[in-house]
Amino acid sequence: MKRFICLALLCSLFLPDLRAAETNSATPAYKQTKGPSEVQTVRYDWLDQKRDRKVPVKIYCPTSGAGPFPVIIFSHGLGGSREGYEYLGRHWASHGYVCVHLQHIGSDSAVWSQGRLDQMMRNMEKAAANLENITNRPLDVSFAIDQMEKINREDPALKGRLDLNRVGVAGHSFGAFTTLAVVGEVFIASGGREVTFTDPRVKAAIPMSAPVNRNWPGLLSGFNHIEVPCFHMTGTLDSSPIGQTEPKDRRVPYDLSKGADKFLVIFEGGDHMVFSGRGPMRGGRKDELFQKYILMGSTAFWDAYLKNDEAAKAWLTGTGFKTALASDGTFEEKLK
Repeated sequence: MKRFICLALLCSLFLPDLRAAETNSATPAYKQTKGPSEVQTVRYDWLDQKRDRKVPVKIYCPTSGAGPFPVIIFSHGLGGSREGYEYLGRHWASHGYVCVHLQHIGSDSAVWSQGRLDQMMRNMEKAAANLENITNRPLDVSFAIDQMEKINREDPALKGRLDLNRVGVAGHSFGAFTTLAVVGEVFIASGGREVTFTDPRVKAAIPMSAPVNRNWPGLLSGFNHIEVPCFHMTGTLDSSPIGQTEPKDRRVPYDLSKGADKFLVIFEGGDHMVFSGRGPMRGGRKDELFQKYILMGSTAFWDAYLKNDEAAKAWLTGTGFKTALASDGTFEEKLK
């Protein structure tokens, strides 16, 4: 069961080239800035005894508000860690979500921490195609939800403050693969056997830079089983050093998915590293602006589909996000 996964890769090798930018001042911004709550973080090194597998996490929690708070599980790209994508965790938590950033052992930062660049690239390629990594990542997500249910029952600080009936999952690159696997993508194994990692507790998802291998068996039907709302994000330059996904193919999961509301934003000039919160991959100069759109669009999506906020849904499905985005990208929707 071999699949080449595009990734958030070797960010430290690409120098930041950011330029301060603002969204169109005439547009109606949606929760573009920090929310009303301060945010605290806590780290755990969980152990899934069933798999004898460590699952390190970093949790972002709002410090104010009685809750119960919806929970968002975040899956990093290949070569990442629980410390990455902080701008997302802090922003969502400040607006009333508990965000659990996973670290997937075997496809985390350890795979590129040693050796020359050519060796690191080979390590990354092996990690992306490794069946254990492909299998363990979605299982890590389900285990994390199990752990949050335990925390909601037993932890003195968070007992009864989590709403595990409103769980979202998001991820970038290999993390987007993980996200789609958890919400229903079906894979065809050897002999034609169908494999799924679907967790019905997940109610909404945001896959960023989803990988697509057009040679993957069952690709055309695999996405048909995704029945939760999804907000797909990509860019016109969204390729990476490892994998077979071209920028034009990043939209395939959106195009092939049916059922529930689906959204797609394509940032004009956005590359693979836009979503990481770090420097650009190809010298792009609009990362800060794109990340503001990511914060607005994602928060509106979570509010609409995890908090049932009709105003957020109206902003997202009406003219709000399209107007804010203007010529910096395109926005599509398929509403059920």
